[in-house]
Amino acid sequence: MWNLWESWKRILLCLICCENLVPDVVQNPDAIGLCSPDEKGDMLLGLHLYDIRENEEIRINEMVNLDVSKQKYPSVYVTLCYMITAYSSADVKFRAGEDHKILNKVLQVLNDHALLDADTLTPTAKAQEMNLRIHIANLTLEEKQRLWNFPNHPYRASLFYRIAPVEVESGRLREVKRVVDVEFRVDEKDTEKETEREHG
Repeated sequence: MWNLWESWKRILLCLICCENLVPDVVQNPDAIGLCSPDEKGDMLLGLHLYDIRENEEIRINEMVNLDVSKQKYPSVYVTLCYMITAYSSADVKFRAGEDHKILNKVLQVLNDHALLDADTLTPTAKAQEMNLRIHIANLTLEEKQRLWNFPNHPYRASLFYRIAPVEVESGRLREVKRVVDVEFRVDEKDTEKETEREHG
């Protein structure tokens, strides 16, 4: 399974490779990355992970058997909340249009690939329980502006998405002892009494 770091990288890869986002809309794939609005650097498309919360739909309590003597504690499943913002470097009079063009392409890609295989994080059409679902978070403008809590950086139109369920595996292990031999002992006197009752 993938950790959080690998998850966002694979999702970025999906954005970069699918539907010609690069080079049709963003020429350099290195201009797409994880960043907050106040530390965007040279990014043209930034993904800001603004919240991680426990997924309420999937909770597993059973231990995972690794071998005959070892078990692993159950994974926790979380929902990742992303703010996706375009930072066009075009001239001021064209900047808003370029931002809209980038966001429109992202919206199209994520809508077309809203399911990811839980094992490979590649697009799939199978709606299985453990597969990752990418869906837009319908926040109000006020909620979006509250999340944009970056002084000296005016709010820019952004997309807000939730990705779930993302598995975070436990690192805790437990040693277990398996029963390998069972010894049955029968008392001869008890056997004789049973025989007498059967023939009595």
